[in-house]
Amino acid sequence: MSREIVEAMRALAAEKGISPERLIAALEDALLSAYKKQPGAAKYARVELDPETGDYRVIELLVPERLEAQLIVETIDEGTYLDPETGEYVEPQEPEIDPEKLALYRDQIDERDVTPDDFGRIAAQTAKQVILQRIREAERDMMFEEYQDRVGELVTGIVQQSDSRYTLVQLRERVEALLPRSEQVDGERYDHGQRVKAVIKEVSNSTKGPSIILSRRDPELIKALFELEVPEIADGLVEIANVAREPGYRSKIAVVSYADGVDPVGACVGPRGSRVRMVVSELRGEKIDIIPYNDEPARFVAKALSPARVREVLVDDDARQATVIVPDDQLSLAIGREGQNARLAARLTGWRIDIRSETEFATDGQDTSYEQEETSGRCGTILSNGRRCPNAALSESAYCGLPAHQALSRFSGSSVLFLTPFDDADIARLSDPDLSQEDVADLVARGEEACAAALAAQEAADIAAEQAETESEGEPALEVDPAPEAEPAADVAISVEPEAETVPETEAQPAEEQAGAEEPA
Repeated sequence: MSREIVEAMRALAAEKGISPERLIAALEDALLSAYKKQPGAAKYARVELDPETGDYRVIELLVPERLEAQLIVETIDEGTYLDPETGEYVEPQEPEIDPEKLALYRDQIDERDVTPDDFGRIAAQTAKQVILQRIREAERDMMFEEYQDRVGELVTGIVQQSDSRYTLVQLRERVEALLPRSEQVDGERYDHGQRVKAVIKEVSNSTKGPSIILSRRDPELIKALFELEVPEIADGLVEIANVAREPGYRSKIAVVSYADGVDPVGACVGPRGSRVRMVVSELRGEKIDIIPYNDEPARFVAKALSPARVREVLVDDDARQATVIVPDDQLSLAIGREGQNARLAARLTGWRIDIRSETEFATDGQDTSYEQEETSGRCGTILSNGRRCPNAALSESAYCGLPAHQALSRFSGSSVLFLTPFDDADIARLSDPDLSQEDVADLVARGEEACAAALAAQEAADIAAEQAETESEGEPALEVDPAPEAEPAADVAISVEPEAETVPETEAQPAEEQAGAEEPA
């Protein structure tokens, strides 16, 4: 063999990115295959190639019969397998001893040089096929090693073809990946030549080469897209703590900042929403809610239900359950379409969330789950239903971490009635520890007046209710026999249409009262 062939193999190795040693080993195997095509070739042989001069030698291995029988038995034992269909053990038909095993007994094996003068045309063709096969195997192994550690990484590819089962995406030259139907977003189209971004879901090796599976539904896609658009995330100043996603519809992400002065939500939104708009555009219009992460569960759950406004959050640490009280007009917004907003908030926080309106929570007298709870170390807020907030109080504070409950430290009492006239901005001012009592004196005065008015109205209502009850108990029951003439009056009262704006008092009277009025006549 000439030196030019060895140089050509090295150039090919550099072009394909394959190590030269691997191609030299492939050339030795190719020469061995070509030798075995020769008439009268030795049963056991090996090829030694000098990488500097290009000279080669074919060495015949004279294996003793006893050693050969021993190695064949070992080879049969290793190659025997259980057929799952028949339940029987199947032995290899033509067992071949592994050259590595022969190398272990090299001291017991005699050798002789049987290098042929030339190879025939068939032998040369066999050598060529072996070299090409080894190059393809080396390329597949390199591809697998390149992508096996890139699971979860964002890649960009060009759509080659798409059918009902999967979409074929070309990542780079001679590297293709599959986007199965199960990893595609409903409603998205993938046209030929279209550039698409996806994350690597799985990489596996097979006989036909590495199989790379992509995903457009995985939550890691949102993380990777934000890392691409937000420099603070790429630099580690801001981190996406968790992602809850319903692909194609809505997603919620919780972000946290590790640097003073860096707003995690503002960093992800970008100037005039430019950064989040790029992510939404790549996701084909999927809505994204960016939530600031908080170690306090009550605050985190309240923020996770955005854009709905939350009044109170009652947490049960043992059961990891949160009861959320929202204004009556915010109930449907907090639940979301088909429960989507509440479902995503539960996935994002990891807490089971029960959403209730203020009216329902205030009038529900059957729930006694918090009545017997130990109050030491708990928040001192008196809720709208008259019970004490079950959340744990913050250190050096009498209230929990909810801004509304922290705002009560400004007032003379602990009832949420002080907060009835305020919106979220006012509550944020009241709960701001950097503001003095004089800075919020006007808000405190409004809250005190509102609470006093609410207590006075409640007291008046209680007195009126007691008087009405006393009068009803003191008056004798009046028994009136229904007269036949009273039946038409009852019919008139029932037949009033709901659309009528006003109803005369005489028509709206019960049939019994009309009957009692007509009897003396």
